[in-house]
Amino acid sequence: MKVQVVVAWAVSMLADEHPECQHGFAQHDVVPLLVSHLAPQTDSDVNVNDDHATMAEMKAMAATALWKLAKGNSVICHSLSNSGALLYFAMLLEKGSEDVRFYSAEALMEIAAVAENNAELRRSALSSNSPAWKYVGDQLLIKITDKADPELVTICIKAVGNLAWAFGATETRMIDALVGFLQETEDEMLEACIALTKFVRPNNYFRHDFSNQIVRAGGAMQLIQLLYFERRIIQIRALALICNIAPEIEELTRVEMLTALKWASNQSYMTQDETLNTLLQKAKSRLNLPHQSRGSRGCP
Repeated sequence: MKVQVVVAWAVSMLADEHPECQHGFAQHDVVPLLVSHLAPQTDSDVNVNDDHATMAEMKAMAATALWKLAKGNSVICHSLSNSGALLYFAMLLEKGSEDVRFYSAEALMEIAAVAENNAELRRSALSSNSPAWKYVGDQLLIKITDKADPELVTICIKAVGNLAWAFGATETRMIDALVGFLQETEDEMLEACIALTKFVRPNNYFRHDFSNQIVRAGGAMQLIQLLYFERRIIQIRALALICNIAPEIEELTRVEMLTALKWASNQSYMTQDETLNTLLQKAKSRLNLPHQSRGSRGCP
């Protein structure tokens, strides 16, 4: 198996440095062979094959190679989803060694990123009705909430954001957890803003429900603080999120929110992006209107 470890490492390096190799690896059934090394092993497997250390290294190298192969490749992502790899990655995220958890989270993030823009992959592989999907979502949430490894937490936040389209309206735990990161490290604040924005952008069917939950979780006032006091990149991400949840803001917060948006309108670096500036002006207009029912509101 030590030779296989080296081969998996070579595949990961080639896929990373030469993405054009992905197609060749997919054609020669490299993906299912790597996935087979992610499956749980029994004690008899270890007596017959190798020692625990070598098998753990094999899992790490297989997960790394699959992460690199999945990046931006819908064909390989389909192959991974159809082979049971999602379940294996979730299991490794729960029980794997530190490096295996990291590589598994990266792989899940990449698969979810491809699914964001691939309707067929979303329907077939990452359906919210799938038991594997539920397990993936649960493990991502656990890793986010335990906050044991900041780097792993950041990756899991990205993965959750990429999967925002898959969560139902009743999934408040994930929203609450993400709102909590608006008061953490800069990297976590940034990724939380990006992820939450994906939950409330116009193409998310449950955007109104998620917007309301962000407000209920105290996110509105936290975002105002980010808008005033954080680095520009975080300010801009916070502004985009504020503009999307603005129609759901409660009366007690509307004055503070409108004041913050007016302040943002006077910052040239916040209005340079035409799309964001348009969203900002619409959000200001809506906050100036009398409070309306949810059904008549929402950023287009």
